[in-house]
Amino acid sequence: MKDYTQMTVGQIVADNFGNAAVFDRYGIDFCCNGARSLPDACHAAGVEVEQVVAGLAATTSGESAFADFKSWDTDLLADYILKYHHRNIRTQGPAIERLLTKVCNVHGDNHPELFEVQALFLGSLADLESHLEKEEVMLFPYIYELCEAERTHSHVGGFHCGTVEAPIRVMMAEHDAEGERYREISRLLNGYSTPVDACDSYRLLLIRLKEFEQALHHHIHLENNIVFPRAIALETKLKA
Repeated sequence: MKDYTQMTVGQIVADNFGNAAVFDRYGIDFCCNGARSLPDACHAAGVEVEQVVAGLAATTSGESAFADFKSWDTDLLADYILKYHHRNIRTQGPAIERLLTKVCNVHGDNHPELFEVQALFLGSLADLESHLEKEEVMLFPYIYELCEAERTHSHVGGFHCGTVEAPIRVMMAEHDAEGERYREISRLLNGYSTPVDACDSYRLLLIRLKEFEQALHHHIHLENNIVFPRAIALETKLKA
């Protein structure tokens, strides 16, 4: 059995994405704060390390329904992020926005917090679009170049940002901002729990918002804890 107390929470989720459900259950942030050790993360969340380790052990003993992303080549993982997660944001985001507007119009008088959620979500979609474009136009093409240079034992060209760490720092700061934003959305919606007066559209909205947040956490985790560290290490190796 792995000694999870000697691993970061990002490493634990990278080892088996099924572990993310355990961290979600105990309020442990594994994406934006993935570099924390498990004991530090448990302390911040106010839970006992032994309790979380027991949950992780139970998850590990079962068959994971998730792909072993850490075993994927870096450029393949980048493809997945672009074609699945970026596409998901651009398709699901506007659909949720329309549903949110409908629910605000019907339930806003009794639930004014919905308008705060609406403002936060619209801000998120705008900022995420800018974020995705920077990854697609600037960062990921260079990561592909690094992967190709390693594969073909060829020279890697210069990068207009200097090193890959510069844009990665920006992307991670933006990830942190989105993490804070969705924590506030979740707080406003009482952890996505259903009010007694909720209609079917309201219930569907809560489900869709929670799914959107979970997908965003997965997206951030894959980049912060797998792709970005690999890209930094690969650039260092190729330029040594």
